[in-house]
Amino acid sequence: MKPLIGITGNFGDKGCELAKAYYQCIVEAGGSPVVIPPYTNKSALTSLLDNLDGILLSGGADLNPLLVGEEPIPQLRWINAERDVPELMLIELAYERQIPMLGICRGIQMLAAALGGSVYQDLGVQYKDAPLIKHSQDLAREQASHMVYICKDSVFGNIFKNEGLQESDKGEIMLPVNSFHHQAISVAGDKLRVVARSSDGVIEAVESSEYKSIIGVQWHPECFLSGGNKSHMPIFNWLVNESDNYAEAKRIHSRILSIDSHCDTPMKFGSNEERLVSLPRMMDGHLDASIMVAYLPQGERTNEAHKAAAAKANHIITQIEEMVSAHGTEAGLAYTTDDLYRLKHEGKKAIMMGIENGYAIGHDLSLVEHFRKRGIVYMTLCHNGDNDICDSARKSNNEHGGISKFGADVIRELNRVGMMVDLSHASEKTFYDALDISQVPIVCSHSSCRSLCDHPRNLTDEQMKRLASKGGVMQITFYEGFLRQDGQASLLDAVEHINHAVNIMGIEHVGIGTDFDGDGGVPGLAHAGELINLTRALLRERYTERDLSLLWGENFLRVMREAQNFAKRNIL
Repeated sequence: MKPLIGITGNFGDKGCELAKAYYQCIVEAGGSPVVIPPYTNKSALTSLLDNLDGILLSGGADLNPLLVGEEPIPQLRWINAERDVPELMLIELAYERQIPMLGICRGIQMLAAALGGSVYQDLGVQYKDAPLIKHSQDLAREQASHMVYICKDSVFGNIFKNEGLQESDKGEIMLPVNSFHHQAISVAGDKLRVVARSSDGVIEAVESSEYKSIIGVQWHPECFLSGGNKSHMPIFNWLVNESDNYAEAKRIHSRILSIDSHCDTPMKFGSNEERLVSLPRMMDGHLDASIMVAYLPQGERTNEAHKAAAAKANHIITQIEEMVSAHGTEAGLAYTTDDLYRLKHEGKKAIMMGIENGYAIGHDLSLVEHFRKRGIVYMTLCHNGDNDICDSARKSNNEHGGISKFGADVIRELNRVGMMVDLSHASEKTFYDALDISQVPIVCSHSSCRSLCDHPRNLTDEQMKRLASKGGVMQITFYEGFLRQDGQASLLDAVEHINHAVNIMGIEHVGIGTDFDGDGGVPGLAHAGELINLTRALLRERYTERDLSLLWGENFLRVMREAQNFAKRNIL
């Protein structure tokens, strides 16, 4: 099936219109083009985007500066009020959904305006960095009039790396382009990276700085095909290929069950702080289910403190229940694997519950069954700091030398009631002790690989092998400090950790636990709405649909099913 590419139409005397070169290039690249007329009905736009796989933002009139907080200067030319607002809305909605976008001429300027950048109203008046070359040519549209210089270390540079183009003295790729503009990007903003300029320094191309499929060019590459010149077709090939990848990711997510095994969203209940996991973002990211945890920081280990911790855990569980109940037409609570599949069939998002830190039960073993009856599917034995159950990977005094006698009873009780044991945050000795004690497989709900990032919270290769040998699952997390020690971590690092875990443990023992709203989130995977990007990246790594089904949930669900079935057998 060819990817469906929406092309923004211009607004002329007879209504919506479009130069044929745009859709000819999409067809030539292997896509199916449709025209997007300018309209501002958000519901209609949202419905349209549900069906689009990519977007081409076409050229046209000047942007109305009032829409970006500027007064017009005398050199401003014709503006198209009918286009500006709809396109800004379209870009913002498509950006949240991770839809691939290509902006051409006006299109690159609209990308900047919508994503936090700014635009020169007129280069001749406002550009002061260097004497300008001619940016509005008199030559035919299919003829090049100047060079642009492309950064080789970029997605855009990679598009042209095998096209036999000359390089500048600085090692930049030199591409002949046409030019029909008097406006240009002045500031790209944080969400876009400048990847090409003309000799006078004017910005000629940008791409996403957040590992999204977004490119903008200041020239008109579609015009070259009209003249029989295919030298700029790699740009359209990129858009169609990225759109095809996005379409495939959507199709896979419609068929598999995707679960994020750990988020701390309840920490933000009652505050105005932005939540990284929400129902709209779960829909944008094509995420079916999220396990929201009742997080308890390690505190004093007195009877009074333990009672307070249990009460707090119960309060958070009630908050989660109330939140889900308030959105009953869109979401539901899940307690079993059957619940998850039922909710997906009903078109609802599923919320499951966990407890992060066995501090919640204090010394009271009966609370394990209590919390299981309240719907808790796993309990993380500890957090940062030792508790009465075990030693932690951080802030530990090695009090127990691993699992305490009480901790061993806790693990056996977790097995008995069908609640999974979670070893994220546990010390190495705790980890190995728990694997020996538990009669069912164990999960690490949000951990990463120590060989790639040397942090005590991460698992060594030996731990990973032992976990896999016991049938357990390691859920890769997106906390920056667990993905990379130097520099900023990103989507690419998350993929590297997944690849490494799969190589060490096998595809049947790896999953995804983001730690969103608990400091998890990196560029490209900043919130739940961006999780479709991970599937897209893994498809590029040649993971199959079966592989993705295992990574996104089936491995984790296997462990949950085994834990719950063990409890059923014991009851019987």
